[in-house]
This record gives sequence, C-alpha cells and structure tokens, in this order.
Amino acid sequence: METSIYQLLLLGSALAIGLLVGVERGWSNRNIAEGKRVAGLRTFGLIGLLGGITGLLTSQLGALILAVAFACVTAMTVAAYLISSRETSDIGMTSNMAMVITFLLGALAGLDQIVIAAVCGVVTTLLLRSKHFLHKLLMQLSQAELNAGLNLLIISVVLLPVLPDQGYGPWQAINPYETWLMVVLIALISFVGYFMIRMLGAQRGILMTGFAGGLLSSTALTLQLSRLSRDHPSLQQLCSVGVLVACGVMFPRMILVVALIKPALVDALFIPLVLMLAVAFGCAALIYRHNGNQLVLDDVQPKNPLKLASAMLFGLLLVTVALVGRAIVEWLGESGVFLIALVSGVADVDAINLTLSRMAGEDISPDMAVLGIVLASISNTLFKGCLAVFVGGAGMIRWVMLPLVLTAATGLLTIWLL
Repeated sequence: METSIYQLLLLGSALAIGLLVGVERGWSNRNIAEGKRVAGLRTFGLIGLLGGITGLLTSQLGALILAVAFACVTAMTVAAYLISSRETSDIGMTSNMAMVITFLLGALAGLDQIVIAAVCGVVTTLLLRSKHFLHKLLMQLSQAELNAGLNLLIISVVLLPVLPDQGYGPWQAINPYETWLMVVLIALISFVGYFMIRMLGAQRGILMTGFAGGLLSSTALTLQLSRLSRDHPSLQQLCSVGVLVACGVMFPRMILVVALIKPALVDALFIPLVLMLAVAFGCAALIYRHNGNQLVLDDVQPKNPLKLASAMLFGLLLVTVALVGRAIVEWLGESGVFLIALVSGVADVDAINLTLSRMAGEDISPDMAVLGIVLASISNTLFKGCLAVFVGGAGMIRWVMLPLVLTAATGLLTIWLL
C-alpha cells in the first residue's frame, strides 16, 4: 500500500512539472486561436504524466521502455513542428523542445529523482519566461564582451580544474591551482565590475563592485579600481571609496573564517578587526559624503571587460611572495611566525589566516596565532595602499593610502594595548 502511495506521489510530481511548463507556454500563446497552438496547458501536463509513467515502467522493466517512449515523443514533436511550420511559416521550435524536456523531467520524477526534476522544471520555465529579456540582453552585447565572457569561462571552467593542487619548486611553495585561482578571481572581478558600471552607472556600479569584490578578494578589487581610476581621473574619489569598502569587508570575512576553523580565537580577534573595519568604512563614508555632489559620468566605463594580462602579472607577483615567505619559514623556523605573517599577508590574507587558525593550540599558542592574523591583515592593508598608489597614481595617496595607513595603525595600536 505504501509503495502505491509513493508511486502516486512520483506521478503527481511529474504531472506538476508538466503543468508548470504548460502554464507558461499556455500564457505565452494565449492569443493564438484554439487548435492552432502546438501545445498548451493540458498537453504539457499529459506529456509530464507520460514521462512519469514511463519512468515507473523503466524502473521495473528496464531502460528499453524509456528509449522507445522517448523516440515516440520525439517523433510526435518533430511531426508537430513540421506541420506547424508549414502552416504558419513560423520556424521557432522552443515549444517543441520544451515538450521533449518536459517528458524527460517527468521520467526523472518517475525514476525517483524528484528534486533534480523539480529544479530543472523551474529553470526550464524561467528560461521560457525570459525570452524578451534574454533577446534584449543579447542584442546589447558587444563582440568584445562576448569574447571576454568566453575567455573567462576558458580560464575558470576549462583550465582551473585540470591544474594540480599541490606544491612545486623550492620548498613546494608554488601551487599552480591556488595561483591560477587568484588569476581567475582578479579576472572575474574585472568582468563583474565592467558590467556593474555599465548596468548601474559609474557611481552605484563601483560601490556594488567594491562590496562584492571585498567578499572575493579585496586585493584583486584594489588592482581593478586603481586601474579604472588611472584611466578615468574623474572617478578617482569614487574608486577610492570602492577600494576602502572592499578593504573593510575583508575584516568580517576574516572573522567568519576563524569562526569556522577555530571559534576560540574569535573573541580575541573581534576587537582589533572590527575597529579596523570601522576606520576603513568611516574614511569611505567621509570621502563619499565630501564628494557626493561630484559629477559622475554614467557612460564612463573600462574599455576592456577582461584584463587577463594584468591578472596574470599579479599571479606572478603572488608566486614570488609565496617563495619569499616560505624561505623565511625555512630559515627562521617557528620564531619567524610573525615575519611570515607579515610577508604572507601581502599576497593573500586568507591563506595565512587559515594556516594560523589551524596551528593555534597545537603548533603555536592561541595568542601567537591571533597576533599573527592581525599582523597579516595589517600588512595586507598597507600593501593594498601601496598597490593603489602604484597603479592609480599619486592622487591615490590622499584618498586610499592615508586611510589605509590609519586603518593599519588602528589595528597595530589595538593589539599593542590589548
């Protein structure tokens, strides 16, 4: 009895998926006269139910049932397409493809893959509903933007997974996967920032990019916005605010990482990192308020959506810093924990944060781990100030370097007092 009820549940899920797709197709074709539509609400519901029945039979009689049913549904869909295109001169086949997909999703539900079938059913419906939005987006996409998106997919989806995630070279300090991951992050922030500015305008786009970039990599975001500031001097103060926002977001991100790895360290880290956050955000707010009425040209945006060469150069810099940091550890041993925290923090504060959090209470004392993490955040903050000046020009000394020096001094003073 319980088996029959569960099978009815599977069939009900298959029917619901078919009706969901059918609602969208029926609404889109509601102005077409009855009998002229390829398929509507009832047809899609029946196709989903047919898929569910086929899935149940397949689980009992074998995959041949599914193959035969799929061939029949496909043949029926092709015939409907040929007849419809001959009568109306409409060569669009979206509804026909939706019929085949609905059958397969119903079959998935019948094979007890309800979650996958339901998720795919919702995604399918959203894609069908997004026709005008997607077509408009496609028409507005330039060739350079399309090429940039494809290149980003190549370096992230194709290249990154095949790189070895292990150390090579002197002291096993060079990790190809981690280095290329940072290159991908820098390129991703550049790509996202480009479209943020294009869609939201320079002012809101830069601020949103600053916040989002801080969650991924504040160092990479500093590089991107400093370059934008150099190319467009009128955006210097606004880019500076974005950099300071990203730098501030780094501190709660560090606390979250420590809370996940070693919760006992959070209390000791909370005060210095939160004070540094307050200073960075406070400086950003003052700059933004002082320059709130500054003219911002919404049509100002970077010309290249994906600056891959700059990202690769920065990855090379990270490899160099990793080698230097590892050399210090080998030469000085445990006594060089603070020095390695300062050096490693320049390249990547997350790596040293994870390392010291894991070592706390085992290889080193908790107090030493806390001090090392704060020193790493200080060195990373100062490095980003220097990076902003080096890439963005001398004007960034006032708007980025000085606020970040004040932020770093706050952290240093806090750990000295505590």
